[in-house]
Amino acid sequence: MKLITEEISKVKFITEEKAGKKSLYIEGIFLQADIKNRNGRCYPMETLTREVSRYNENYIQKGRALGELGHPDGPTVNLDRVSHMITSLKENGNNFMGRAKILDTPMGKIASSLISEGVKLGVSSRGIGSLVERNGVRYVSDDFMLATAADIVADPSAPDAFVNGIMEGVEWIYDVSRNDWLIQNTRRKIDRLTETKQYEEKKLELFNEFLNSL
Repeated sequence: MKLITEEISKVKFITEEKAGKKSLYIEGIFLQADIKNRNGRCYPMETLTREVSRYNENYIQKGRALGELGHPDGPTVNLDRVSHMITSLKENGNNFMGRAKILDTPMGKIASSLISEGVKLGVSSRGIGSLVERNGVRYVSDDFMLATAADIVADPSAPDAFVNGIMEGVEWIYDVSRNDWLIQNTRRKIDRLTETKQYEEKKLELFNEFLNSL
């Protein structure tokens, strides 16, 4: 499966005060269904509805729905780069409206500073899935899995070029035993060693190579 990212720049940054403490939030459209977006992709409503329901149950409701500042090059969330926590993701027509709180982390502080200085920022969803092309449109298949509903990204002058090149040529698979994603060719190398005495040692070596490449 491929890493799929979609950028949306029309989001609001809102400051709220509670008990004398100010908090910064992101609000807006995080995901859109049944339309061809500027990357030539279309997410079927049925696929997004199912995946957003899973994301809400497993991540948002458990306080685990995190996003990063900037574009990571893989499907996992890197805790040292977390800038915000997604607190809500709800269906509204063909859109899924999201809300996220900027956290008091190093990356969250950078995001807050950029916003306060007037830097134009957007959000980018990130997930894993396969694509099927029909009539010039690349449809996201029903194997799509949402990694995060929103990373915070800069809004470049050519956003299509910025988004399209993000690891689309790299295949990822989910390794249940590790509860993590692996690059497909790394897993193939590991699987070919199952009959050798060096299996455990070589598996660790290859996995470390993968981690160092991130």
